[in-house]
Amino acid sequence: MTKASDNRQPSGDASIRTCVAVANCSTTEKIASVSESKPDLAQPHVRPTTSRLTVANRWDHFLARLGIKRGARRVEPGLYALGNPSPESPVFVSANYTLSFDALRSALPGIDGYVLVLDTEGINVWCAAGKGTFGTEELVRRTESTRLREVVRHRVILLPQLGASGVAAHEVEERSGFEVEYGPVRASDLPEYLKTHRATPQMRRVRFALRDRLILIPVELVYVFLPVLLIAGAVAIISMWLPPVDVDYAFLFGLGAAVLAGVALFPILLPWIPTRDFSSKGFILGGLVALPFAMTAFLSNVGAPGWLQVGGALPHLLALPPVTAYLALNFTGSTTFTSRSGVRREIFRYVPIMAWMFGIGIVLGIVLFLITLVGGF
Repeated sequence: MTKASDNRQPSGDASIRTCVAVANCSTTEKIASVSESKPDLAQPHVRPTTSRLTVANRWDHFLARLGIKRGARRVEPGLYALGNPSPESPVFVSANYTLSFDALRSALPGIDGYVLVLDTEGINVWCAAGKGTFGTEELVRRTESTRLREVVRHRVILLPQLGASGVAAHEVEERSGFEVEYGPVRASDLPEYLKTHRATPQMRRVRFALRDRLILIPVELVYVFLPVLLIAGAVAIISMWLPPVDVDYAFLFGLGAAVLAGVALFPILLPWIPTRDFSSKGFILGGLVALPFAMTAFLSNVGAPGWLQVGGALPHLLALPPVTAYLALNFTGSTTFTSRSGVRREIFRYVPIMAWMFGIGIVLGIVLFLITLVGGF
């Protein structure tokens, strides 16, 4: 991405030059000096913020990673002053998701600037750009509602690179007068980027390293694995109070293992599992996870007819891999390198296969259970 040209408007107002020259001039005084030509208007509302994260901020991040009150992790949209900015200070744009906002400001220690927070409904920059809430309309609307033109003298706003898909830069400039400059992918690269306003190839590279994948696991454990674990536990407990019934505990444990593989093992092993599609990767991982449970079911029927031994193993091999594969397909929404067309293609290609395999496996398991119950095997 190229840097936007310096489109600052010259001013002959001596008060502006004087205020900018004074080191201890407050942000309010600087805004007042820029807005002095319109004394009848109230000053633009700018909230203060810092680059320091508090214990409360970190606790909020911890809860967000667990998915607790996920939709409530929001920052009030508007304009924020980071440090003690002047009318010449840079303007950064962020989403109103607390983790996005905090990642930006904490990456800028010792740097004075403004943060323009868009109303993305508590969604991070990348996802909000795809949804359209981190987009042209909201960006133009927010520059107008915060009266940004009265706060800074230059006409450049700095956006995160991952927000580019939702913003038409030329339209923003036409409608707001502000040129769009795309910064690096990661906020941590901003201090170095601001020295030259030139991004290195590494700054433009979208990484999805092990650490990035690991931090996505806790919320999946809470939303997906925990409910399955509770249901399986409830079934096991209820079975103790029913008439003697041979409950397939191997399948219950296998189901839990298949879910755990999809939400935890898959993100960890993603780069090393063969094939390109997430669904096929999930089938491979799910098959490996299901194999020991299928073997357990097969060996537990020693002395039974061969067809019953094989039949006891088949439900595990048919029903468990699709569970892992479906969760692996769901992980495409968390990655930085999948496309809408690719995900759509995977859905139409693999979801019917998953549904048929899982359905046949469950039906086969029920039929075999009834046969053994009636036949006394």
